[in-house]
Amino acid sequence: MLKSLHDAKSIGLVLSGGGVRGMAHIGLIKALREHGIEARAIAGSSVGALVGALYANGNSVTEMLQFFKETPLFQYSFFAIGKPGLINTEKYFSIFKRYFPEDDFSALTKPLYVVATDLMGGGEEVFHRGPLIHPLLASAALTPVFSPVEIDGILYADGGIMNNFPKEYIEEQTDFVIGSNVSIAGRLQKKDLKNSLQLAGRITGLMVYASSRDKIEECDIMIEPKEVEQVGVLDKKGIEKAFNIGYEYSNRLLDKVLNQTSS
Repeated sequence: MLKSLHDAKSIGLVLSGGGVRGMAHIGLIKALREHGIEARAIAGSSVGALVGALYANGNSVTEMLQFFKETPLFQYSFFAIGKPGLINTEKYFSIFKRYFPEDDFSALTKPLYVVATDLMGGGEEVFHRGPLIHPLLASAALTPVFSPVEIDGILYADGGIMNNFPKEYIEEQTDFVIGSNVSIAGRLQKKDLKNSLQLAGRITGLMVYASSRDKIEECDIMIEPKEVEQVGVLDKKGIEKAFNIGYEYSNRLLDKVLNQTSS
């Protein structure tokens, strides 16, 4: 680990999946900017890939939040017909195109690594060049809610299935890594495991966290606010709450880290 954040020549940012809880990533970005800190490269999975793309695109915090507020999660005209999943992920292409009109990784101001799951081959795929929007849609296609996305004849889905915290893709080009994890597996009460859906969600959450734990612990700075568990993964009403939790937590931690290194 470096002696201080001030020593860093290049900073990498890793953003986990976690649905609406990922708005905490935007809170972190606001805090970083207010502290004069900019990442050189970003790696993200699922909602982390979307936030990372907006950050690499140079969007303001207000624009980032607006992107998620105006993107419908459940809309009748978006329901999938003749394909797996409840919602047709392709329907979101036009919304994404308004924010990424050039639809290419090369149009971004920072290197971005987007992870998606190859459903046919059973592995992960990282996208970092060429068309941008379809890899973003694929990475965020949370199963079984959203339909898989076809890219070059292969069906891709939520990157968090195989790699929810893709730190390895930015390690070689950065010397200081800031991680933000909103897929937190905190302690539950017995009342929180009353039905099959809650049980399945808990098991999935534990598996995702276990596979990421070592990489999370290796980060130079880790943003992992426990309060974000209060926000539902698909609860759009929680956008501002998750954002504020991430911002306040990140601000306090950055103040502490920078004060320690300057003394």
